[in-house]
Amino acid sequence: MTGNLDEALKLRELAKEHNRFFGDSIPLIASENIMSPLALEMLITDLGYRYAEGLPHHRYYQGNFYVDQIEEKVMELGNRLFRSRQTDPRPVSGTNANTSVIYGLLKPGDKIATPDLSGGGHISAAKFGAVGLRGLNIVNYPYDQETMTILPDEASKLIIREKPKVCLVGQSVFLFPAPLKEMRDAFQEIDAKVWYDGAHVLGLIAGKQFQDPLREGAEVITGSTHKTLPGPQHGIILGNADDNTWRSIQRGVFPGTLSNHHLNAMAALGVTMAEELEYGEAYAKQTIKNARTLASGLHEAGIMVLGESRAFTESHTLVADVRANGGGKKIAEYLEQCNIVLNKNLLPWDDNKSSQDPSGIRIGTQEITRIGFKESDVKELASIMAWAIKEMPDPAKVREKVHNLKSGFRKVQYCFGDLDAYKYIELYR
Repeated sequence: MTGNLDEALKLRELAKEHNRFFGDSIPLIASENIMSPLALEMLITDLGYRYAEGLPHHRYYQGNFYVDQIEEKVMELGNRLFRSRQTDPRPVSGTNANTSVIYGLLKPGDKIATPDLSGGGHISAAKFGAVGLRGLNIVNYPYDQETMTILPDEASKLIIREKPKVCLVGQSVFLFPAPLKEMRDAFQEIDAKVWYDGAHVLGLIAGKQFQDPLREGAEVITGSTHKTLPGPQHGIILGNADDNTWRSIQRGVFPGTLSNHHLNAMAALGVTMAEELEYGEAYAKQTIKNARTLASGLHEAGIMVLGESRAFTESHTLVADVRANGGGKKIAEYLEQCNIVLNKNLLPWDDNKSSQDPSGIRIGTQEITRIGFKESDVKELASIMAWAIKEMPDPAKVREKVHNLKSGFRKVQYCFGDLDAYKYIELYR
C-alpha cells in the first residue's frame, strides 16, 4: 500500500508544480482562461459525481430534482446572454458541440463548406477531424492570407456553385469577424443551414464587441466555454433555429455523442454566464484593447504580426510570423523556458510544413486581461517578448522580468467578489 500511496502523492506533487509554474508564468494560450472562485466552487460539489442523461424532467435516472432546476437556469442565462431562442449546455467540450451538430444535421456523403485549416480553421472541420470521420464532402472557402479572413465574394460564388447542405464559419485563429452578412444572400439562395463555430470568440460575442452571428444569418452557434468566455472546460450550443432543426441537434447531443454531461461543469458555466451578464462587456473591450496593444508593440519592435492593414486584430488573438527568428516551434519552446506560455501555429503559407514545425506563433490576451493587465502592462510585456524572440538571451534573465511583471497580478477580475485567484488552490502553493 505504501508504494501506491507514494504514486498518488507523486501525482499530487506534479499538480502542485504545475500550479506553481502557471502562477509564475504569463499565460498567452488563446484557447485557455481561468474561472472565478464562485464558478470554481461548482466543480467540487456533489454534482461532479452524478448522472442526468436526457433533458430536464425527462431523465433516465432518479435524483435529478435539483439538477433539472440548475440546467433550466443555465439555459435561461444562455438565452439572455446571447439573445438566443435555444441553449443546450450539455456538450462537454467545443469539439463535442461541433460533433453534435454534425451528427444532428449531416449524413455521410453530404457536403459542407468550412474554413481551411491553413487559414485558421479548427481541426474538427478538417478531413482528419470530426467532419471527415463523419464521411462528409468538404469544400473550403477562399480566404485572405494576410488577415486569415474568408473572402465573401469568392466564398459566395463557391457556395452557389457547390451547394453545401451546411455552411460552417468560425476558426481557431479568429482575428476578424466572419463576413456572415456579406454571404447571407448566397446562404439563402441554396437554402443552406448556417453554423457558426464561436469557440474562441464566445465571450467577445457575449460582451457585444465582436459580431452577432444569430442576427447576421447563423441559425446555430457552437462553442467551448473556457476561452474568451472564462468558464469551465465545457461546451455549449446556441440557436435561433426552427423546432425541427433544434430537435435534430439535440438528438445529436444525446444520444448522439454523449451520455452524461458533467453536471458540475454545467453549473460552473451558469455562474460564468451570470458574471458575463454583469461584467462581460467591460472584459471583452479590455481583452481586445490588450490584443491590439500587444500586436502593435511586437510589430513596432520588428516582429512580423499578421493583419497590419486592419490594425492586426479585432479579437483576443494575434498571430506572428517568426520564420526569421527560427520558426514557431523553436520560439514557442524557448518562450516556455522563459515562463511565457503560447503555442506554435500554422500560417497560410505553411501548406507543406508540419503542424509540429510551423512558421508562426498564436497569442491570446483573454487570460492576462482576466487577471488585470491593462495597456501599460501589455506594452511592457511586448517589450519583454520582442527582446526574447529577437535576441534569445539566457531564459533565466527573461524569467526574472516575467516574474517581476506577473507578481502584481494575482486576482481574478470581472467576476463577483474581489477574491484571490488562488484562494482555492492553496494546497498547491
